[in-house]
Amino acid sequence: MRGDFDPITFEVIKSGLDSVADQMALVLMRSAYSPIVRDSLDYSTAVFDRDGRMVAQGLMTALHLGSFPIAMRNLIGRHGGRMKPGDLYLFNDPYGSGGMHLPDFYLIKPIFDDGRLAGYATALVHHTDVGGIAPGAIATHAVDIYQEGIRIPLLKLYDGGVLNDTLIAMLETNVRVPHKVLGDLRAQISACHRGEQGFLELMRRYDPATFQRYLDLMQHFAEKAMRETIAKIPDGDYVFTDHIDGIGENPTPIRFALKITIKGEEAVADWTGTSPQVKAAINAPGPFIYSATYIGFRCLVEGSIPNAEGYMRPITLIAPKGSIVNPKLPAAANARGITGFRALDTVLGALAKAVPDRLPACGEGGAMNFGVGGMDKGQAYVFAETMMGAWGGRVDRDGIDGASNLAANQTSQPIEILESENPLQILRYGFIPDSGGPGRYRGGLALAREYRLTAAEGMLTFRTDRRRFPPYGLNGGKQGTPSWNVLNPGRDGQRILPVLPLEPYDMKRGDVFLHVLPSAGGNGDPLERDPQRVREDALDEKITSTFAREQYGVVLRGRELVIDAKATAALRARLRRHRKAPQAACDHFARFIRALGIDVGRGRGGTRTRRGR
Repeated sequence: MRGDFDPITFEVIKSGLDSVADQMALVLMRSAYSPIVRDSLDYSTAVFDRDGRMVAQGLMTALHLGSFPIAMRNLIGRHGGRMKPGDLYLFNDPYGSGGMHLPDFYLIKPIFDDGRLAGYATALVHHTDVGGIAPGAIATHAVDIYQEGIRIPLLKLYDGGVLNDTLIAMLETNVRVPHKVLGDLRAQISACHRGEQGFLELMRRYDPATFQRYLDLMQHFAEKAMRETIAKIPDGDYVFTDHIDGIGENPTPIRFALKITIKGEEAVADWTGTSPQVKAAINAPGPFIYSATYIGFRCLVEGSIPNAEGYMRPITLIAPKGSIVNPKLPAAANARGITGFRALDTVLGALAKAVPDRLPACGEGGAMNFGVGGMDKGQAYVFAETMMGAWGGRVDRDGIDGASNLAANQTSQPIEILESENPLQILRYGFIPDSGGPGRYRGGLALAREYRLTAAEGMLTFRTDRRRFPPYGLNGGKQGTPSWNVLNPGRDGQRILPVLPLEPYDMKRGDVFLHVLPSAGGNGDPLERDPQRVREDALDEKITSTFAREQYGVVLRGRELVIDAKATAALRARLRRHRKAPQAACDHFARFIRALGIDVGRGRGGTRTRRGR
């Protein structure tokens, strides 16, 4: 198959296909109606060859992309040989159609050239609402999928170019904001049309046999790159355990147990021992866990690698049926995002045992998902957004403040647009000093975002985590700081809310919801951090001089925060002699929380409240 080939032609075709996938993503972003798509960028695109093998991915949500091959195999298995020009397939059902959760609509367009199947263009979008028991569809309190919204099996949205009006009518009737859902669906359709155009334009530059040969080569070189990457990892078993805090006011931790076995140029990722599925919406269907596992290995690849699914071949996954990482019907799954993020944290933690000099400490633990909806001025409204923002300390540099998670190239929505389109005001949005996990290279800072409702009423739902189990540090670095959810902070009647509630919360006009995102873990011994870096963080008001002294052993003097080298050396020597456990929590973060009226004393639920400031 390989033989002689022209590397320039190979690169032109590879880059051309990547460009097609990215053009699809841009078309989708520019024509989407809802902020969760247009501004938060919660969507993905991909291109496949005639055999249904992925050959390109758009630069969007990584946690989506490993699921595309599974969805494609399902489509071809059920409709292969019966597709025709003008067909367009739509589905979201995790049970039987290859979906991941109901808000994610898959749209797949077969591409034909002179009547012959040539490839596929696909777009996946997280829709603002799919019906169900809560606006925005992210209700962690749902106990089964039948409460979560409309399930779409693998259906034709277009049959030979003819729109399925019945399916459109079903969607329009079952969602709260049909103008946004149908608008975003049209954006998906436009993206797939652009994918078809771009694919055919590229393909027609070459004769069919040559083009297909280079697509085969993309699979080969993607697989080769991954095999070479795995071969550099020492053979052996690498075990790591992480947790989701649990559900409700008195949560029971949910365990993620992973054993990665490296043998030669192949790897097995075995999730046996992970907690069983739960009666809440955080169960993650198998395709999502496949994505999370693949991302961890992709992080180790050096240099360029084709965005083709061949890289997945050397990695075998074992995900026990009935577990939280591979649930059985009728498990609810709409809030499964946090489970995918935690799975990635677990994969990176296991791989860090094998190659500790290659991987970062734990990031913020994934996206917070916040939603509120109801009626305002006689019309239904639904607001939904994701929020993330901290990378863990890396082996040679600090973690990043205010960055997308490794698994999702998504953003917080701009405040001006958010306020202009929703009955909400943002009272606070910014970094929290003294929050990044201390280390030779510190973790990214925590973020706080505070929302005030201006509508008469609203139903609040959210999905968060990392309060009892903050983001881990590596190589002697300390853990990050925990998350908090507070309703009406600092007021009489203030409530500390759980990370994963088992009920929605009613809000009325003037109520305020505050979320404090976890900060990321540090990497390396904090007492080995360059004192000048500590000073720069203090000058930037990322840390206080007290934090610099107590966590890094750096003494700063005066308004100019001059380093006292002699006092610093003496303090660091004393701290090394009386070192606390390397994962000790940062007490300084508690000062910020207390200023909001929150008592951070630890109990089973992890919090207590007090009234007033």
